[in-house]
Amino acid sequence: MVTAGPTRPAKPIVLVVMGVSGCGKSTVAALLSGRLGWPFEEGDALHPKANVEKMAAGHPLTDADRAPWLQKVAAWAEKELDTGQSGVITCSALKRAYRDVINRRGSGILFVYLSGDPETIAGRLAARQGHYMPASLLDSQFADLEEPEPDEPSIRIDVGPSPAVIAQRILDRLNATA
Repeated sequence: MVTAGPTRPAKPIVLVVMGVSGCGKSTVAALLSGRLGWPFEEGDALHPKANVEKMAAGHPLTDADRAPWLQKVAAWAEKELDTGQSGVITCSALKRAYRDVINRRGSGILFVYLSGDPETIAGRLAARQGHYMPASLLDSQFADLEEPEPDEPSIRIDVGPSPAVIAQRILDRLNATA
């Protein structure tokens, strides 16, 4: 069972909070990390400088651009699992191929897909301050998005409610499957 407060499940798990830019990954992941007492890594912080500059200039990343970043996300998750520690990391993980890199071991990873419609996400991006990812790239994010399939270790959560409600729904889902 996974509950709020510091907890150590029987088997370590890394939650990869995923979705398009502006869906609330960082906010929800920080809430989960705090409630669970698990380490948190902001996946955006793992991007190479060239990626950040490219996105800030309004250019979408290519698969080749994302490859080294995805390797860093996977390495962080594996480090947590190797030490028997659960954790939370953010990563857009838009394509199945990206999720396959992150879940290359085939166990220990759970993708938490924050799902929202383009209008809702665009509204959030328009209100966001101080992030390098411009709202103009949202269409490219949705164009690349391949929602997790039933055979992938994932749960889908709608981004309509407040971040606190979203985090609680994720905890409820984790507890229901534990």
